[in-house]
Parts: sequence; C-alpha cells; structure tokens
Amino acid sequence: MTFKELGIIEPILKALTEKGYTQPTPIQEQAIPVLLKGKDLLGSAQTGTGKTAAFTIPILQHLAEGAPPKNKRRIKVLIITPTRELAIQIDDNVKAYSKYTDIRNTVIFGGVKQHTQVKILQRGVDVLTATPGRLLDLINQGFISLKDVEHFVLDEADQMLDMGFVHDIKKILKKLPQQRQSLFFSATMPKSIISLSKEILGDFERVSIDPEQTTAERVDQAVYFVPKKNKTSLLVHLLKTEPFETVIVFSRTKHGANKIVKKLSQAGIQSAAIHGNKSQNQRQKALSAFKEGKLSILVATDIAARGIDVSQLSLVVQFDLPNVAETYVHRIGRTGRAKASGNAIAFCDAEERSYLKSIEKLLQQRLPVINDHDFKEEAASSGSDESESKPKAQNRPRNHNNRRKTNSSRRNKPS
Repeated sequence: MTFKELGIIEPILKALTEKGYTQPTPIQEQAIPVLLKGKDLLGSAQTGTGKTAAFTIPILQHLAEGAPPKNKRRIKVLIITPTRELAIQIDDNVKAYSKYTDIRNTVIFGGVKQHTQVKILQRGVDVLTATPGRLLDLINQGFISLKDVEHFVLDEADQMLDMGFVHDIKKILKKLPQQRQSLFFSATMPKSIISLSKEILGDFERVSIDPEQTTAERVDQAVYFVPKKNKTSLLVHLLKTEPFETVIVFSRTKHGANKIVKKLSQAGIQSAAIHGNKSQNQRQKALSAFKEGKLSILVATDIAARGIDVSQLSLVVQFDLPNVAETYVHRIGRTGRAKASGNAIAFCDAEERSYLKSIEKLLQQRLPVINDHDFKEEAASSGSDESESKPKAQNRPRNHNNRRKTNSSRRNKPS
C-alpha cells in the first residue's frame, strides 16, 4: 500500500516524497480512508506510530480540494494539543505536508508574548494548532473566531484529561459549529475518553493500533533489578561505558528529574531536565539542544515528554517504572519510531515489582533481565521470588552501534 493508492493528491504526495515517505504506517492506512470520507474518528495510537500524519494528511487534502478563500482566510482546521512542544511539532508537520498547496498555518501557545501570534492570526490562517489556555485567552480577547471551523482535532486526549483541561475543552467545543468533522486521538482509552467521545463525536469510526504491535516487536528491551539507592550509580555507569548517542531518561516526578540531572553533573555528565516547573523557554532551549545534537541526555517527566520527536534516538531509560503499564509502552515508543527498531532499559526496585508484572502482562512477554552488573538488588530486600518473575538473563546490554547503523538504513515514515 502506498500513499498514492490511498488517493492522496499530487501536491501532498510531492511533499511526502521529498521527505522520503512513500508507504503509510498501519494507523495511517486505517485512518486516512475514513477521514477522506469526512467521517468522525476515534483513534487509539501511541507516539511513534505516525498518528500526526494520519490526521493531518487527509484534512489538508480536504482544504486543498476546496474552493480558495475569496476574502480574508478564516480558521477551517483547529488542532488542540496539551503542550507547547507537541503543538510546535504538529504545526511543523502541517507546514511540511502542505508545502505545495496554498494552505496557511500557524501555532499558538502560552508562556510567550502574544503579539507575534496575534499578528499572524490577523493576516488569516487556514489551520490553527493551539494549546487550550492560549486559545481561550485569544478567543476572549476577540482575536480568534471558531465559527468557520470544519475540522476539529483533539490530540493526546487522555493527557488532556490527566492535565485537567476537560473544562477548557468543553468551553472550546461550545464555540465550534455543530456541523464539523471531529477527531479524537488518544494513546490510551480510559472510560473518561470513551464517555467524552460519545458526547462530542457524531457517527464515528474507531481505529486502533495495539501497543504490542507497535513497540514490543521492534524495541530491544531489558530490565535491571536494582535497589532505589543504587539507580543513579547504575545510570552513571551505563552512560559512561556504553556508546549511546542520544538518551531520554524518564523520571516519575519533577523533583526526581532535577535530582538525576544534579547527580549526573556531579559525575561529569551533562544533561538537562524538562518538566512542568521549567519555563517554556527553558524547556524549548533544552529540546533544541537535544535535537541539534548539542546535548545528548534529556531527563523528562511523562507530560513534558509529549511532543518530543527525535529521529534515531539511541536509548530510553526508565529510571522509575510507571505505575500505569501503558505509560511504559509510550515511553519506549520514543526510541522505536514508526517501523524503526530501538533500545530501552528499565530500572526496577523492590517496590516496583508489581508495576513490572503489569507491564509484562500488557506486552504479553517477559522482559529480559540483565544480571551482570555490580548494582544488584539484595535478595533479602525483594518482596517476591526473583527466580519466578524473570526470564533467562542476559549477561550485558547490547552494543548499540550496530543498531543505530541499521536504523539509518530503514525507510522513513511520516510522524
């Protein structure tokens, strides 16, 4: 299956080809035909599956095939995202895919002065990507009208609800026309998302890519059993002895992320943290340095990591195991982008054994255990029989140099 066979028009095909994209990912194969028919959609797909292209490509095609604006351009497409980083990423994709069309796009978010954003809006745009807070601010000031919106996208819907945006979303929905195409994309499908989708979407279709389809098969995973007090020492050891070019370390808390950065610095390893307590400028500066190769290690919380899109990521480290199994899958999806392979390791202390069991149940597989290290969990401190819960151990982490070479030779997929 190719994008041409999906019925994508030549201007968008040309832009996709320039970026090296010819074959759609599974979520794109499922979603694009539905959206080209103008139907509402509820999509379940994690980071790295190509879901952004799954909704932007057909929407841009609808705009490109429509009548050109006679007067000032009015917002026809509204895409809502929870974070500035994800908003910027989506806007970049819209710009790339619409390169050979007359479509205009922009992005708005908080944490910066609104003057430049307002000037662009006043010139007229077709596609607006926004975070909820800044969007409502500019609506209330009279700078934005949503009465002409034909396509509405709520991306990372589960994260929106987790971050407390549900009331903002409902305020925005009241300002949209009743007749519109609506899309919800969510990495997970809790009852709250199903309930909200039934309330807002019309006669919708549902598409889904299971986590085990999209990550477990292509990401080399391993777990280290290690006491909490030894996690930082193990991390320092791995970063100093293994040839990792780009690494994201996940911490469960903001304080924990700051502590990891401090400990790495004391060991002579440069890194930066991104989380909700960092300013927009601090987060953007760290992300830019990471993407440009000036910084090789990023320490992040789950919310702050939404929207990070780095090609050829060497390694994901789960410094703290998440208490929600799906979050583990989202994290390792950072390194196994599209159909490329990747590498992920997890640190598991005695208190996290139950989390590990939930993760393995979701993935329907046991994670390989690396025993050959000097930072092991003492047997007496474990709450369960380690021999029962772990598979045959690996002696050491893989050498990732060959993996990176393999990644670079694979065919690109749109994000």
